[in-house]
Amino acid sequence: MRTSKLVLICLFAAAAAIQVAGCASTPEHRSTGQFIDDGALTTRVKTAIASEAGAGAALNVNVTTYRGTVQLSGFVDSEQTVQRAGDIARHVEGVRSVKNDLTVASARR
Repeated sequence: MRTSKLVLICLFAAAAAIQVAGCASTPEHRSTGQFIDDGALTTRVKTAIASEAGAGAALNVNVTTYRGTVQLSGFVDSEQTVQRAGDIARHVEGVRSVKNDLTVASARR
């Protein structure tokens, strides 16, 4: 009886340890919390660009976030819009760095 209780306790402890380890991050992967934080940061950056640079600019700007680093990509109408979107993203709380890969639309012709 005592041995079966000990085995049962060990099984519950092992199951709890596996669940906690499943939520931990590794250098290559984000934890669940980091994934959610990055998603929220992406939304805040996209909203800031839409409200400050205009909805038209925001529609053409793709925002991706990984561990606080924001990447902007897509096509915009001018070099000023490229710079403005980057500046807006840098000033959003929680952004660690910005990789601005926006391209002026006339450059792709």
